[in-house]
Amino acid sequence: MAVVKRSAKGLRRATRANTRTAQARRAKARTSRVVDALMGLLPFTEEQLHRIFLFGIFALVAAAGWFLASAAGFFVFAQAHLAAVAADSGFAVRHVRVTGIERMNEQRVYERVLAQRDTPMPRVDLAAIRSDLMELAWVKDARVSRQLPDLLVVDIVERQPHAVLRKPDRLVLIDREGVELEPVSANAARGRLEISGPGAGRRVGELEHLLDAAPALRPQVKAAEWVGNRRWNLTFKTAQVLALPQGDEESASALISFARLDGQNRLLGGKVETFDMRAPPRIYMRIPGRAEQVLGAVEPS
Repeated sequence: MAVVKRSAKGLRRATRANTRTAQARRAKARTSRVVDALMGLLPFTEEQLHRIFLFGIFALVAAAGWFLASAAGFFVFAQAHLAAVAADSGFAVRHVRVTGIERMNEQRVYERVLAQRDTPMPRVDLAAIRSDLMELAWVKDARVSRQLPDLLVVDIVERQPHAVLRKPDRLVLIDREGVELEPVSANAARGRLEISGPGAGRRVGELEHLLDAAPALRPQVKAAEWVGNRRWNLTFKTAQVLALPQGDEESASALISFARLDGQNRLLGGKVETFDMRAPPRIYMRIPGRAEQVLGAVEPS
């Protein structure tokens, strides 16, 4: 008769295995309860959460596809194909209309815009055209738009000529901001305020503010010279010169005082050639030939 012996070691091994299995079941149960509790806190049902998860997967796949297509040049090819189809259908630049031009050379605008002729409308870079037009001195602003199927419309806002800047070799028309527009002849410059002196073009705004201090004198001012990079000399239509002190407030105050004196004593149009107000409140006047007359009067007979 055979005798079966049970090993104590095998029994302990089986007991440990059963213990681990029981622990795993309890841990799984606890995890399931925690997950269920967290799911209960979310504002979604389990079905909705499942849909969101699927949507996230689809979005990830779509993004990966877009990236791969971009890397392969698919979109560039598609854009080129679309532009070709549009051109074949008549959606290409055939005509250009320019508005807003009164003084500048209109041909300068057409030269830059007509480079887009026969370009498919989807490929016309409106921002690049505007940037190119803004490089023209006369152009203060520009608006470019498409009018399908084949028209480009360019609306120009011109700078307004304000004064003439005298340079060593030429006269240049400038606007109120001191932007140089184009060279002009002496005849074309006649009647405009003439500005001169190193750096005077950059101070047109300051000069305008100064002349606004005495509006009654403004129509009488023919020219303004920026002297020594610090002050103005004003020349009136009577050819008389007013030397103003340096400093914005000082020069404006002196000009106002001169306007008051002119209103009381009619200084403009008189015998005085130069009015010097560089040391306010005093005013020094120079009359041509007066020094010779004084010297002649004191000479012994």
